[in-house]
Amino acid sequence: MAGFWMIRAGEGGHLFDVFEREGVVAIGWVDAGDLSPFTSLEQIRDRVATAYPEMKPGAIASSASMVYKFRAVIDRGDKVITYDPEKREYLLGTINGDYQYRADLLQGHPNTRKAQWDSRLSRDDLSTASKNTLGSTLTVFEPGDSVLSDVQEVLRGKRGPASEAEEEEQEEEFEIILRDTLSRSHEFIKDRILSLDPDEMETLVAALLRALGYKTRVTPKGPDQGRDVVASPDGLGFQNPRVVAEVKHRARESMGAEKIRGFVGGLRGGDRGLYVSTGGFTREARYEAERATVPVTLVDSDYLASLVAEHYEGFDSEGRSLVPLKKVYWPMS
Repeated sequence: MAGFWMIRAGEGGHLFDVFEREGVVAIGWVDAGDLSPFTSLEQIRDRVATAYPEMKPGAIASSASMVYKFRAVIDRGDKVITYDPEKREYLLGTINGDYQYRADLLQGHPNTRKAQWDSRLSRDDLSTASKNTLGSTLTVFEPGDSVLSDVQEVLRGKRGPASEAEEEEQEEEFEIILRDTLSRSHEFIKDRILSLDPDEMETLVAALLRALGYKTRVTPKGPDQGRDVVASPDGLGFQNPRVVAEVKHRARESMGAEKIRGFVGGLRGGDRGLYVSTGGFTREARYEAERATVPVTLVDSDYLASLVAEHYEGFDSEGRSLVPLKKVYWPMS
């Protein structure tokens, strides 16, 4: 059965017109040289690792996978699609040539295959699900049969204006994609937070409190009587509310009721308690915090990731250096 591939036309689609004019698809990885002698994934992985010693293992594996697919998996007769983001148009065609190393054809993209381009279509005519799949930034990947069917249906002219039911379905798909993106983002932020060491975790909690408008002090190392971070409006603890934070960075250890009782016992009138445990809390610990006479907030790793994302705009450079994040805008429905 013929395959179906997306092959991106260089950074920002700048080779789109060249792909069409020359009847080719091409990828980079210039330093890997001519790949003609290599037919296995292991050989190509070794070649990429040797050519790019600065690459991290994950990047090597990802690059090798795409290069291998282009070199050895894609076959004559496979369908291929590429994209011009400026014109918001796709080219659909068929691979009709074997792998060739041609350093003379496309500067920076010497790994080529011949392609017969048959059709153009607008991104606007595709379903939300197809747009999402084709939006992947990978250089080489398989969009799947459902995307190919959608593309071919558009080209056959069978896709008329979307009905109200179809528009609602596409809106629902759009919201599903958004929720999935937010969920992935949240987990990646949590991964980054959990990679911090205990000292960095205390510094992150102090940065979060500063983002909330407090001035903070991280206590010196040693016995701290459950006070890793102290925050207050004046920074000296004279003005209320004074926030006393205990930070336990033990990813596989849930804090129990005894720890919370000990923490609460060290608070004084007017204090607010903040107990951060990346390993979470037992049910008894949460009950202990709820019945405490002094306000106590328990923060596990999940809640901490949400707080960091929510208040990141107010983080200073010290906090941002611990958990570097990039803002992503999403269109409103």
